[in-house]
Amino acid sequence: MAVSVYSGGGRSDGRGRGRYRPMAEINVTPMVDVMLVLLVVFMVTAPLLTVGVPLDLPKSSAAQLTEPKKPVVISLNREGELFIGDEKVSADDFAARLGALAAEAPNRIVYVRSDRANTYAQLMDTLGVVNHAGFAKVSLIAEAAPAK
Repeated sequence: MAVSVYSGGGRSDGRGRGRYRPMAEINVTPMVDVMLVLLVVFMVTAPLLTVGVPLDLPKSSAAQLTEPKKPVVISLNREGELFIGDEKVSADDFAARLGALAAEAPNRIVYVRSDRANTYAQLMDTLGVVNHAGFAKVSLIAEAAPAK
């Protein structure tokens, strides 16, 4: 049987110095090793997640999906003049022009912009004409308020 006697670091003045002192440095080597192993694992598995099943797809006579048409932008300036895109349109011709655009693509999105000086009635009249033309997806455009 072996017995070991710890002498306390060679000092015997009773103050406890020379005994165990905590290490003030953190050993990051094991953490770096784990991170590198995880990096390699994810680099190997990431390309495997994007691979699809190889298939021989059948042919179809269905129409191809097309890109959605550009939205129609309607603007109502301070003087009450109407614009479709950048083109000025008279109030008499406005409904007919919108009807022609709705006949081409009724599911097209319409953005309505109005000057802040316009009344609620002017804006609602414009929205009524857009609705009667046959557009169902109408959005109002506003500027973002400045951050405080």
